[in-house]
Amino acid sequence: MNKIDTLSVNTIRVLSAEAVQKANSGHPGLPLGAAPMAYELWANHMNHNPADPNWPNRDRFVLSGGHGSMLLYSLLHLFGYGISMEDIKDFRQLGSKTPGHPEYGHTTGVEATTGPLGAGMAMAVGMAMAEAHLAAVFNKDNYPVVDHYTYVLGGDGCMMEGISSEAFSLAGTLGLSKLIVLYDSNRISIEGSTDIAFREDVTGRMKAFGFQTITVEDGNDLAAIGQAIEEAKADTAHPSFITIKTQIGYGCPAKQGKASAHGEPLGADNVAALRQNLQWPCEEPFTVPKQVYDHFAALSEDKAETEAAWNVMFAAYCQEYPQMEELWNQYFRDAAGEELAEDEAFWARGDKPEATRSLSGKLLNYIADRMPGFVGGSADLAPSNKTNMAGKGDFSKETPEGRNIHFGVRELAMTAIGNGLMLHGGLRAYVATFFVFSDYMKPMARLSALMGLPLTYVLTHDSIGVGEDGPTHEPVEQLAMLRSIPNFHVFRPCDAVETAAAWYSAVTSRHTPTALVLSRQNLPPVEGTGKEALKGGYVLSDCVGTADVILMASGSEVELAVKAKALLEAEGKKIRVVSMPCMDLFEEQPAEYRESVLPRAVTKRVAVEAGTDFGWGRYTGLDGACVTMEGFGASGPAGRLFEHFGFTADHVADVVRSL
Repeated sequence: MNKIDTLSVNTIRVLSAEAVQKANSGHPGLPLGAAPMAYELWANHMNHNPADPNWPNRDRFVLSGGHGSMLLYSLLHLFGYGISMEDIKDFRQLGSKTPGHPEYGHTTGVEATTGPLGAGMAMAVGMAMAEAHLAAVFNKDNYPVVDHYTYVLGGDGCMMEGISSEAFSLAGTLGLSKLIVLYDSNRISIEGSTDIAFREDVTGRMKAFGFQTITVEDGNDLAAIGQAIEEAKADTAHPSFITIKTQIGYGCPAKQGKASAHGEPLGADNVAALRQNLQWPCEEPFTVPKQVYDHFAALSEDKAETEAAWNVMFAAYCQEYPQMEELWNQYFRDAAGEELAEDEAFWARGDKPEATRSLSGKLLNYIADRMPGFVGGSADLAPSNKTNMAGKGDFSKETPEGRNIHFGVRELAMTAIGNGLMLHGGLRAYVATFFVFSDYMKPMARLSALMGLPLTYVLTHDSIGVGEDGPTHEPVEQLAMLRSIPNFHVFRPCDAVETAAAWYSAVTSRHTPTALVLSRQNLPPVEGTGKEALKGGYVLSDCVGTADVILMASGSEVELAVKAKALLEAEGKKIRVVSMPCMDLFEEQPAEYRESVLPRAVTKRVAVEAGTDFGWGRYTGLDGACVTMEGFGASGPAGRLFEHFGFTADHVADVVRSL
């Protein structure tokens, strides 16, 4: 390691330790141990341009071990991504650009929000899949306009989490050769040596998944790390997994190699010892030698030249292939899908009972014909979820241009991969499974919302309408769970028009994921449904004058509310029926609109939904009631189950009478 390389690596180490110490909070161990591999990668192998962080053909870097965020912030500061020294000093402080874990969209240069261990590994797989697909679509001879790598750095904890195995199993199957994993193998977890819970042959596991495996014995050997990265790039048939053996807390005599280096400040004396041990030349904290800044500035200039050369190539490509330039703009435009707003065929009402999952399948294919960057698939349930795009091909190692993705039975990794597809840019993605298995998706759905990624979730077989499969497959509490996620829209449509509204809202959303919760059983077209569904809740069927009671429902229970209204009106009662396909969107409407739909003066209200009542209280109030599930479902024909659990027009009418 030459002098400037040594000084640069130690700059990352010292900055990281000082920031954690000043915050009196954080994780110094990973940055101290992994600084050499990160520096070698960013300086000598990774194509990126600090002057243009959104360059489409940049290499992506994901820090899956997000607790080591100061490693990333130090790199972003030194390379000139707009992270100032004041930002470094504000590490983990309210409102700073340097939060405790990296946040996409908050800090320039952060490619993904990470922190839940293993999530970054799976999102990186999604990014690599996006690169492979776009390369197959756009590249021409002499014009590799999509040609970049996805690097992900994580440690033992990431490899223990099941999501990494799910994702890497698929990555190996797909032969994602542009995916390179840097495994920070320091053999330490929070509770001590990894031997207490993690003794497997990780390299053997990755070989079995279909990865090229490389080992670097000394995590401080820049030449060996660089050689391993180039060896990984040279394999064009397999993803690569580089095990780099490091020492957590490297350079700090009292902490090096110990679990205590992981998640707590080193302490002022130990930071001083670190600086002395590394022969750090600066006396004042948060000081970087001028030659280091000059070195990184020169590296950044070289990176800018790489993009400049790509820009020249891309201009020539567009001139020679104007139709591909037009297609490129279709893939990367922000306003995709908005033309569907006035498309009468898209909003067709239908004339016969049909399951909303089937209606969704038709709409999905309609969208696929009009949005070439629309990709996605199911966790081995496409025939049941109705999520196959006819004639669009299957994404595979042999056919990366295909748009149907077979995720296998991997709901958690599928969702993270969907996030990765969206993070990459150029694609609009959806993921699908049975609604009850949204439990397996939840942590990554939360990240979708946190990152502001408009990923679409197709969740079929809602409620006790699943029938004979029984309570293990009948979602009861999942609506409440997903509705509780901030910045997450949950649509439960009742017919074709509301399903179209759900899809339109999903594909035109810019910063909010959307879940479409769809029925297995047939539902009839409901009179009164319309584009008002885009407001989340609306008056479906009204009465003359002020209503005595408001009936509220979603999905399959909307028809039930309409039937109960007819029974009650025959008795002289005035009933308003409100369809509530998306509570989240309804809450985003102006107060005046919400009051017009649910006037405060009408306090007698009944919610009808084949799920838990949790969440409906804000609308029913103290004087209202719910016809909902109070426990789990049962096994039996769907019709019998609805009757058994009280989802009949007569029972709804009885509840109204009781008010």
